[in-house]
Amino acid sequence: MNESVDDRLVSYPPRGGPTVLRILLGAHLRRLREKSGLSTEEAGYEIRGSHSKISRMELGRVGFKERDVADLLTLYGVDDPVERDSLLELAREANTPGWWHRYGDVLPGWFETYLGLEGAATLLRTFEVQFVPGLMQTEDYARAVVRLGYAEAEASDDEVERRVRLRMTRQERFTEPSAPTLWAVLDEAVLRRPLGGREVMRDQIQHLIDMTSMPNVTLQIVPFGAVEQVAVGGPFTILRFSEPGLSDVVYMEQLTSALYLDKPTDVDIYMRTMNSLCIAATRPDDTVPFLKQIMDEI
Repeated sequence: MNESVDDRLVSYPPRGGPTVLRILLGAHLRRLREKSGLSTEEAGYEIRGSHSKISRMELGRVGFKERDVADLLTLYGVDDPVERDSLLELAREANTPGWWHRYGDVLPGWFETYLGLEGAATLLRTFEVQFVPGLMQTEDYARAVVRLGYAEAEASDDEVERRVRLRMTRQERFTEPSAPTLWAVLDEAVLRRPLGGREVMRDQIQHLIDMTSMPNVTLQIVPFGAVEQVAVGGPFTILRFSEPGLSDVVYMEQLTSALYLDKPTDVDIYMRTMNSLCIAATRPDDTVPFLKQIMDEI
């Protein structure tokens, strides 16, 4: 049975903005190219570019020129007007700035991709060894983290507040009806580090306690002495999506860049590591007593 036009169209995801649209469109263009039996070099020649440009487009790493997409569709033999119009409209939407565009003056370019993925994810599993995850920070704690991270850059008070506001805006999605699931695992050192002072830390820990009552939030603590934490190393986040065209992504932030891993073999290693951490950590039902004990000791 021949596939219908509707089966060949790319569905618009409900969340995620231009980042996710670029990934979906890029993956669709790759499938069309492979079905046509063309190489990236041949496709690049058609749009007056290189094979690396085609690769970046297919990975969703760059914006799409409507003319380039139209030329590729012609090259790939896509002549159905409905399908062409749908894909060209998707290309236009993929170039629309995301909600975070207004924070462009304080937002690293490499972090924009993560914001798009975070906005589209239905499940986020994160492990932290140094700070409370941004999605779980209070304003005062976030302010202390930002000031610490940009101390050498001598960020102005306005820049600090804009970075804090960006973080608070990201959190708003977790109180919406369609909120994703957040499963966080923290090393005990995160809670013992007196960032921002005693009162800031006490408020932060109380905020974590409050968040555990949310139906879409699970929090576990890896206590001192657990060997699994030593074997893991740095923090990472695994993002999962409901859209069939998006594979799981592992995100690891560095000082001036970030890594995005989506190969199944890589994701599987981090998924197994996360599961091991969850086994080594406190049971979710024991997290609140653990947090209260730490707060009493501060």
